[in-house]
Amino acid sequence: MDVLAVIMAGGAGGRLDLLTDERAKPALPFGGHYRLIDFPLTNCAHSGLDDVWVVEQYQPHHLNDHLSNGRPWDLDRTVGGLMILPPWQGDEDEGWHEGNADALWRNRRYIADAAPRTVLVLSADQVCTLDYRPILEAHDDSGAELTMATTRLEGEDVSRFGVVQADGDGRVTGFAYKPDDPAGDTVSMEVFAYRTDVLLALLDELADEGLEDWGDQLVPRLVDRGRTREVRVERYWRDVGTIDSYWAGHRDLVEHRLDLDDRSWPVLTAATPRPPAIVGAGAVVAESLLSPGARVEGRVVRSVLGPGVRVAPDAVVEDSVILDDVVVEAGAEVRTAILDARSRVAEGARVGEAISSVPGGSTRSGVSEERIAVVGLDAVVEARASVGPGARLRRKPDR
Repeated sequence: MDVLAVIMAGGAGGRLDLLTDERAKPALPFGGHYRLIDFPLTNCAHSGLDDVWVVEQYQPHHLNDHLSNGRPWDLDRTVGGLMILPPWQGDEDEGWHEGNADALWRNRRYIADAAPRTVLVLSADQVCTLDYRPILEAHDDSGAELTMATTRLEGEDVSRFGVVQADGDGRVTGFAYKPDDPAGDTVSMEVFAYRTDVLLALLDELADEGLEDWGDQLVPRLVDRGRTREVRVERYWRDVGTIDSYWAGHRDLVEHRLDLDDRSWPVLTAATPRPPAIVGAGAVVAESLLSPGARVEGRVVRSVLGPGVRVAPDAVVEDSVILDDVVVEAGAEVRTAILDARSRVAEGARVGEAISSVPGGSTRSGVSEERIAVVGLDAVVEARASVGPGARLRRKPDR
């Protein structure tokens, strides 16, 4: 095996608040009928990688249902293909993963048995269509121990990423993980090509220190050794691991900064087939994306509607992300909000506020999560009730 792709899909996604209460972050819908994990799986499929492992831990049920044995990505194979790696009990490596690097260490024997030349470690939390082959080729040609994809995020807060410094030849000279005072705007895209023997040896060396995430010890140690290189990527990339970045990623869709209609690189998914969307005679739809099965009879502006969403007559949806099978009843208004699947906004209810009321309006990074209202999975906003800006509404517990 030349390349083993390992997708890290086990994080709890706590910064996404109630959107990840009952699902793993990689299973979160994005752009209508896609899921976040569709992006690395699609990239693997189009890059010709057919040995793909998915490391799971938190809330795996929705994710496993979506993965469908790898069929949508042509990974349902007799030899190789998709393999799911959950945490387990039974030997000295048992127990919960303490982070991405710890998850790799706990699965080190399986990696060693597969004997790939390169381990390509990928995050399941970013939106990006990317051919991995140039990164892998650069890794082989340079003889690096680690090659990472990087990108510049001009004008954005990079303190929640791994910040990278490199010389003119592409050698990484500095790395800081989630620094308080970032030295630049170049960040890791969490696409890492490791030389397998180096990775396994270093994981064992670091295990006694208590492995956590890749940015805490693993990558800094390799950078210090002087044989880490970057491949700079100049294309759309967004980490959508927070409420505001998730909202802003959908804003990028409606404002055409992100285009998922690339016939040469279609995003593959296991979405359930639905009939075409329906727009009623009195409806108004502008700058919006409607997924299959949606039905709009009211007003929808600058929003993304998931499969099966219903917007009734005289209802208004603006600057919002509406997930699967949500119902917005007659006279209801939803503005600058995220509504999770199967939630309902009853007649005459109000959720959120108009974006024109948000100080500073809309920017490249969107609006702060303190201004984005979120209605959780299966939650109900009662008739003529109000859910204010930044509010979080969970469903009532079963009695």
